[in-house]
Amino acid sequence: MAGGGGLKGGMNDRYQRQSVLPEVGAAGQQRLGDATVLVVGAGGLGCALLPYLAAAGVGHLILIDHDRVEESNLHRQPLFRMGDVGRLKVEAARDALLATNPQVRIEVHPERLTAANAAALSSGVAVAIDAADSLAATYVLSDACQRSGTALVSASVLGLAGYVGAFCGGAPSYRAVFPDMPRAAGSCAQAGVLGTAVAVIGALQAHLTLALLLKWQPSPLGRLVSVDFKTLRVGGFGFEGAREPEGAPLAFIAPAEVDAADVVIDLRSTSEAAVSPFPAALRIGVEELRTAEAVDDAVKNTSGTLMIVVNSVCGCAAGKARPGIALALGNEIKPDRVATVFAGADIEATDRAEGFAGTE
Repeated sequence: MAGGGGLKGGMNDRYQRQSVLPEVGAAGQQRLGDATVLVVGAGGLGCALLPYLAAAGVGHLILIDHDRVEESNLHRQPLFRMGDVGRLKVEAARDALLATNPQVRIEVHPERLTAANAAALSSGVAVAIDAADSLAATYVLSDACQRSGTALVSASVLGLAGYVGAFCGGAPSYRAVFPDMPRAAGSCAQAGVLGTAVAVIGALQAHLTLALLLKWQPSPLGRLVSVDFKTLRVGGFGFEGAREPEGAPLAFIAPAEVDAADVVIDLRSTSEAAVSPFPAALRIGVEELRTAEAVDDAVKNTSGTLMIVVNSVCGCAAGKARPGIALALGNEIKPDRVATVFAGADIEATDRAEGFAGTE
């Protein structure tokens, strides 16, 4: 934790150009100074949005990211310098932001967002920002924000397309708009990404966050904006009427929540994960699982036992099928609970961004 405990300077020269706007004013500037915002991810999107939030005078920023700065990050994460390579991103980001505005209080958590810490981190904040570009983090954070009533600004960029939307906080959740996993997934390392595309979407995240903090009307909640940076088409849609999925959602839990008595089925192949984090886990692939007698023997006789499906999101057919198979098994076996543990590296972004540009 670092930085000043609020904006003691109040209305000073630093904020003069924005505070003269009737949409901000003295009251709005004070509202920004009193606000706490959670930012999940200090990568490309985080580096784009964080300087604007700090510069605007948001009083308390909470940053969470487990990663360290790599040289390959620098083309799209200009908050960092060559001297930061190897440092924890949250610590390097904190130092850079405080050098710009020492009046902001910055709290850092060098760890992953998980189902175990999401509720505590997102409670009591005015807005939570999903800048992680991770499917697991997005669904986990949306679930936590939906329960607490916290507004969520989520975005994703891949290649030359991106989107940003405002969920929860009285609007439908991410699950309501995207109840199913995407058709495919990819990472920046695999598909590539342009730094300017990340910068624009990150700046839009910051802008929507400021709009929420300043309580502008109409509210950005329930809206999604998309951009195709190759064709320069801007689109989007409103989802105020989207319904939350019926029944209990497929829960995401942390590995620490798995009990020794739980039945664990690891759906990843041994080539994808040579060793399961759970020694007693059944290693059964998706195709084999559909007919495997071992599942009947090992799982159907464990009435009332919590069943966990270990999962890592990938763009292959097997990765797409895993969550659905978890639910199907749960309906058939009827354990106390069916949940998904995301193990291994998270995929950074989804194909959702490419399908939205230009849609109304």
